[in-house]
Amino acid sequence: MPEALPITAEQRRTLEAWISARNSPQKVVFRAKLVLLASEGIANRKIAQQMDASRPTVILWRQRFVAGGPEALVDDAPGRGRKPEISAGKIKQIVDATLQTKPKAATHWSVRTMAAAQGVSPASVQRIWDAHGLEPHRTRTFKLSRDKRFVEKLTDVVGLYLNPPDKALVICVDEKSQIQALDRTQPGLPMKKGRCGTMTHDYKRHGTTTLFAALNVLQGTVIGECMPRHRHQEFLKFLRRLDREFPPQLDLHLIVDNYGTHKHEKVKSWLTKHRRFRLHFTPTSSSWLNLIEGWFGRLTNQRIRRGTFHSVADLIQAIQQYRDENNKNPHPFVWTASVEQILTKLQRCKAILKTEH
Repeated sequence: MPEALPITAEQRRTLEAWISARNSPQKVVFRAKLVLLASEGIANRKIAQQMDASRPTVILWRQRFVAGGPEALVDDAPGRGRKPEISAGKIKQIVDATLQTKPKAATHWSVRTMAAAQGVSPASVQRIWDAHGLEPHRTRTFKLSRDKRFVEKLTDVVGLYLNPPDKALVICVDEKSQIQALDRTQPGLPMKKGRCGTMTHDYKRHGTTTLFAALNVLQGTVIGECMPRHRHQEFLKFLRRLDREFPPQLDLHLIVDNYGTHKHEKVKSWLTKHRRFRLHFTPTSSSWLNLIEGWFGRLTNQRIRRGTFHSVADLIQAIQQYRDENNKNPHPFVWTASVEQILTKLQRCKAILKTEH
């Protein structure tokens, strides 16, 4: 009977982690189990029977483990394994074609069009793209602000998030306009085991509403009110509500975008008479700076997009219900990015764009 294979506690934890991991290669799991059995002093013959392998295989991996530890179980010896069917030059050719060319009559390559152009299988193209992190079918949208006062406005808004003033509240205010009350033409089927829920692609329109909302950054609560139109009159009405909702001894710093309603002469006149209101404008094309936008996104995804509304009144009721549930268990938004970090990322994006063009 051979001696137990010497193994440290750390090595044992590594092997057990590989065995329990769902994405570990099966050959690595096999070798790890074999080594653990050998560490218990089990005979090579019995290990071979238990693992459905040959005795020389057991001896081989025992020796490999003694020589190189757990890392020696990962890679095959040089010259072993299946030979690659596609040469390194062909792989480079496929990668270069993906990055630098476009197919005829199309905006981007697919695995099948690339496979046909390069004379390989679609599965081979997919493996090469996966290995190089290429996803021609995907894009991300972006827009860099061209506001001449970008840095000034950015510093102002981020400063409010990171260092809010004493005896004051920071409120993120915006409007989600033209929310449609959509009614599906046919009832959908509910979700069942093995089948997702269904909904028709066509719908009936029953009107729209505009949601005026204000997010209390400190608490995460939202004050919202739906109105039929989106004008300075409705904005003034919402400001008056905020004036009633919050304690009169607190200053209110409102973060808003550059929509004309927020800069109307009557709005300016009202703000002059109500000194505790102070408006802070985000840079143009920078709605990501206003935290209420994140709440709008969740409202859309969780309540509106897949909802069915027979009237505008039904839509408004659903929005109010979502707001009320949010306020029962609010989650404050915590801003962590500094002005310097944001500017560094923007400069990197501008440098990339300049290089590309």
